Amino acid sequence: MTKKWVFDFGKIIIGAFVFSLAVNVFALPNHLGEGGVTGLTMILYYTLGLAPALTTLIFNGILLIIGYKFLDRLTVILTIVAITFTSLFLRLTESITFSTDQTIIAAISAGMLMGFGMGLIMQGGGTTAGSAILAKIANKYLGWNTSYALLFFDLIVVVPSAFIIGFQNMLFTIVSLYVSTKVLDFILEGFNPKKSVTIISDQYEAIAKEVDLKIGRGITIFNGEGYYTKQGKKILYIVISRQQLLPLTKIVNKHDEKAFFIINDAQSVVGEGFTKQITSE
Repeated sequence: MTKKWVFDFGKIIIGAFVFSLAVNVFALPNHLGEGGVTGLTMILYYTLGLAPALTTLIFNGILLIIGYKFLDRLTVILTIVAITFTSLFLRLTESITFSTDQTIIAAISAGMLMGFGMGLIMQGGGTTAGSAILAKIANKYLGWNTSYALLFFDLIVVVPSAFIIGFQNMLFTIVSLYVSTKVLDFILEGFNPKKSVTIISDQYEAIAKEVDLKIGRGITIFNGEGYYTKQGKKILYIVISRQQLLPLTKIVNKHDEKAFFIINDAQSVVGEGFTKQITSE
């Protein structure tokens, strides 16, 4: 447990440092925006000259208090660590800047570093607060993908920022957000994330047949029994890519709208049809 804590803290601290570099080195010098609280702190910096290190600490602290009841205690503690170190590193890296007349380079670089930094922080069990808290809540209660929930909440701030940073830089900011979302997605879910799906339905035969025909993935059938009814049940188990989840859901709903449907993340899948395991003699 001690080693895990040290490892998680290390991820959060490194992630906070990388995130701070993205803001100070690439975003601010090139007049780019950002979503969520970070975007608001940038707008205040451009308009009033307020230091992002201070406003980040204040705004994120307020949001953390609001979102406290939606997060478990450990996540709150680790988020406080993330907020504190992010504000500290924003202050310490203020003098490190990179200005370029090719704004797209700054946008992509900022997006990559932000996504990587947020990914490390979330892997460590914390959040960057702000819209990340909202994304955590959406993931926990609505089942939204964390990275895309972040993108949604961030765009709410980014689009109006066009009045401050200009329409062109707002578009570059959206590019930066897209890049950060993809990088964050990769850090959290891997290069090609899979979903393991369990389906309990009386129409299992029709569902399995159409899944095999239209999606082309292998299906395993288990025998189960209802605890209260003591009736036998057939349980379908299938591993698919995230892109195949919607077609699968449509197939299940088509044959049985009352089917019991369980979706889990499968971070690593090794075997026929997926990644081949590499062994050494």
